[in-house]
Amino acid sequence: MERIKVVLATGNQGKAKEMSDVLAQFGFDVVAQSEFGIESPEETGLTFIENALLKARYASKMTGLPAIADDSGLAVDALGGAPGLYSARYAGEEGKDEANRQKLLAEMQNIADEKRGAKFVSCIVFLQHETDPTPKIALGECFGEILREERGQNGFGYDSLFFYPPKNCSFAELETSEKKKISHRAMALEVLKQQLLK
Repeated sequence: MERIKVVLATGNQGKAKEMSDVLAQFGFDVVAQSEFGIESPEETGLTFIENALLKARYASKMTGLPAIADDSGLAVDALGGAPGLYSARYAGEEGKDEANRQKLLAEMQNIADEKRGAKFVSCIVFLQHETDPTPKIALGECFGEILREERGQNGFGYDSLFFYPPKNCSFAELETSEKKKISHRAMALEVLKQQLLK
């Protein structure tokens, strides 16, 4: 069977590896957009779905290939869903994980234990081409609580502040292999897998 080349709308190599392992099962050969020298477009959507579609359409337009994109973030109940779409730049500058965590801790300082619910959200979209009118859209969610201090050394982003009750630990205390099975992205990839099998 001939493998189908697909562009992954991310420069994140970790994300590319995680997704390519799953998508290889469907005959997809996943290449990160950074290998084509493509930067991500401005994320002007108001939802994770809109931003994922924006990224996928842009990558497909620039390469002429089918595209897959992921948009994800942390939504905290007590903060009305913030940091949400702005998870990566919550403290102002893209990708400053430590500053983002410190801002979240400060915002949550006076929130009671029983009101610290949160969820990680991942939206993954697949387009056959830039103007595909029927994209496959897969959503994954993982529910937990925001801790009062960081725990664990694994992971990145908000993992050390995200307590996951079923495992009685933070995401940053999980082994990477274990996190991959239960994370929001793992859930979304599973939904996408089911859609691709139809």
